[in-house]
Amino acid sequence: MSTPDFSNQFDAVVDSSLEWLSDNGEFLFDGINAMLTGLYEGVLWCLAYPPYYLVALAIALIGWRVVGVRFAILTGLALVFCDIIGLWPETVSTLALVLTATVLALVVAIPLGVLAGLAPSVDRVVDPVLDLIQTMPPYIYLLPAIALLGYGPATALLATFIVAVPPAIRLTSLGIRMTPKHFIELGDASGVTNWQMFFKIRLPFAKPSIMAGVNQSLMMAFGMVVIAGIVGSGGLGESIYAAVRTLDIAKSINAAISIVILTMILDRLAQHAARSRTGESQ
Repeated sequence: MSTPDFSNQFDAVVDSSLEWLSDNGEFLFDGINAMLTGLYEGVLWCLAYPPYYLVALAIALIGWRVVGVRFAILTGLALVFCDIIGLWPETVSTLALVLTATVLALVVAIPLGVLAGLAPSVDRVVDPVLDLIQTMPPYIYLLPAIALLGYGPATALLATFIVAVPPAIRLTSLGIRMTPKHFIELGDASGVTNWQMFFKIRLPFAKPSIMAGVNQSLMMAFGMVVIAGIVGSGGLGESIYAAVRTLDIAKSINAAISIVILTMILDRLAQHAARSRTGESQ
């Protein structure tokens, strides 16, 4: 069998499989679409309903509490700047996408990472799957998502969820495995239960690594949200995609600045939250 024949047959199998899934699992994918869209719209409503200055003030206050006064002032001014350049709706839409996808990813990734850290057999299965997910080009995940969910925020959420999961799983698993052996032996000698061993010994040592995974998931989500603009996800990613198609350089620069602002704000908040939690655990 020649290589082109095999390639054509393989492509035909992939296409027919997606068609079968789309036809026979329509009710399931419609439900997933509705659920993801509903979650996104709920988060977006919370961010878009109040006036922009109240949202900017709320995020600035969080920055003051977590980081400091200087960061809070800069955060407030930067978010107001997003409104001045006319991109506030797109900014909060992107923020809603990132927060929703990241929270969903962490809900799945952290328990799975804990399981992989405690059970080497699970880690041996999960690790190559994560390798595959992380080495594939991110936009690849948009294609089957479009076929099954269509265009819209649900497709963007699913693709962003996929790329945000691996770093949280890896770093959570690593943190669980990094518990010093002599502390585990001390716990065994003290007669602690498995739950006490986890919550009082393993988890405190794993917190810095877990929080690093949260930060990395956020950064991966931001990168994917921009790419997901091509599927009609809304937000700054779609603004950049539209600007590229029309060669509107000014609009693309404005959207890029807004993305940088959001990324830096959430990155600093996540980093300082991780440090404060580490300090509390110590």
